[in-house]
Amino acid sequence: MLSVIIPSFNEGENIRRIAGVLSSLLTAEKIPYELIFVDDGSTDITWREISLLSEEEEGIRGVRFSRNFGKEGAIFAGLQKAGGEVAVVIDCDLQHPPELISEMYRLWKNGAEVVEAVKRNRGKEGLFYKLFAKLFYRAMRVADDNMELDRASDFKLLDRKVINALLAMPERITFFRALSSWVGFRRECIAFDVRPREKGNTKWSFGKLFSFALSNLTSFTNFPMQLMTVGGLVFFVFACVLGANTLVNYFSGTSEEGFSTVILLILIIGAFIMFGLGIIGYYISKIYEEIKFRPRYIITNEVGESPNNNNTKKQIEN
Repeated sequence: MLSVIIPSFNEGENIRRIAGVLSSLLTAEKIPYELIFVDDGSTDITWREISLLSEEEEGIRGVRFSRNFGKEGAIFAGLQKAGGEVAVVIDCDLQHPPELISEMYRLWKNGAEVVEAVKRNRGKEGLFYKLFAKLFYRAMRVADDNMELDRASDFKLLDRKVINALLAMPERITFFRALSSWVGFRRECIAFDVRPREKGNTKWSFGKLFSFALSNLTSFTNFPMQLMTVGGLVFFVFACVLGANTLVNYFSGTSEEGFSTVILLILIIGAFIMFGLGIIGYYISKIYEEIKFRPRYIITNEVGESPNNNNTKKQIEN
């Protein structure tokens, strides 16, 4: 059975649409399935639509969070609840083409354990956003040369072995796109074009994206720490050259008063030190969040039942 995990945040007008598209597609392909909607603390009619659908159609399940915990929490909640031997994560706004699922399922049948849909293009994005994304993924590449996240997406198919490996990871701060690559396993890729949203607006502001990127960068790599070390070495070389120049001028009797230069150097070095302390403090705050060991999410309600409910416990144990 295929579990389709659909994180949803204020997607009330898209719930029935994506459920209808997926149900028709998977039924036509004769793929046994369940749809798992994860309501990430929506404030619109999202949960009402999910509840009604679960009553109207078999194989549609819903999980509701007590508040907005973020897409990462929604993905892992869906993986935790998935009862199938294989699962697909797909966005609710239909920017990920559902028709690729049948091809992903076929590749899984042929032995692939992770089937990743990679972006042929990034769709409509501003120049500043594209530059920011490129910088972020370049920094992530420093963490692991084997991870190519530039065109990666959350649209993936995962075998039960991969799901269990991800769920066994104890960290609270997760980055699904990177972790699903880090675990390894036999991998296949399918390219797709990002579609424009047909209804509703994106829930990602630049501020949220920046916070998300910073959290993921520091949780998955020590690149900012390494950057500070390199900066320290550059300043050390600069200090040595400047010190040697000052001594030469002093002993040759050509030294001049340089009050403004001294002030400027103090300001630059002071700013660099404060910036470094800020990075260290951010890492310490993430350590603090991890050691509290709070749950990734809190579920307040569930609806529907897996069509493969009798085998769910056995699959998870395996």
